Amino acid sequence: MRFQVLGTLEVHDHRWRVTPNAPKQRSVLALLLSAAGEVIPTDVLTEELWEGHPPPSARTTLQTYVYQLRKQFVRAAGPAGLPRLVTKHGGYLLDIPEGSLDAVEFERQVASARELLRAGDAERAAETLGGALALWHGPALADVVTGPRLAIYRTRLEELRVHAIKLKIEARMRSGQHQELIGELKELTTVYELDEWFHLKLMETLSRAGRRHEALEVYQRLRRILHRELGLEPSGEMRELQRVVLAAG
Repeated sequence: MRFQVLGTLEVHDHRWRVTPNAPKQRSVLALLLSAAGEVIPTDVLTEELWEGHPPPSARTTLQTYVYQLRKQFVRAAGPAGLPRLVTKHGGYLLDIPEGSLDAVEFERQVASARELLRAGDAERAAETLGGALALWHGPALADVVTGPRLAIYRTRLEELRVHAIKLKIEARMRSGQHQELIGELKELTTVYELDEWFHLKLMETLSRAGRRHEALEVYQRLRRILHRELGLEPSGEMRELQRVVLAAG
């Protein structure tokens, strides 16, 4: 059985989709997946689901959600399968097989790519990161109602995604693929317009491609954005790169 949180929440067993439809039931599953293999106390679940104001029936309703999830998993696993969702120490634990949650697999591949990059194998690192990023099919938990705990989990996953994108850019630059990266970096500076790193790398690739004027335009655009949105100036590293590009002319 496969569990997907890197986009819409999905559960399937290669034969049919067994994702729950009820919003709160989906939130319960997402919470359990966010801490797969660990017990989440009942109080934590009810506080999250009802935003700090659980009704008197909250525990009973939660038990119903868990029962329905357990029944779905057992049915999908077949008569020989064991329930993966267990009651333990005043809470619930979702025990899933290794490699069945896309978020865990994503982190594993990113860690592997990081080691490859440290070892100087930039091409394999970029290839591995490409595979890791291909696991994403939209914003994390895109169709799940999130309370504070799930919001933190979602933010963490999105930050890891940006980190992986940056590692891939770095790996491809080390492989000498500067010209090929220009279009991708232009798009990334639009998507993450307040992230100075992407602008810095776009300036570098444009400069190395001999497109000095465009590189300087990237600096001025970032300067306008930072001033308008945050009241800040570009960092010293960006200003130094601007100076280098100007001097190269």
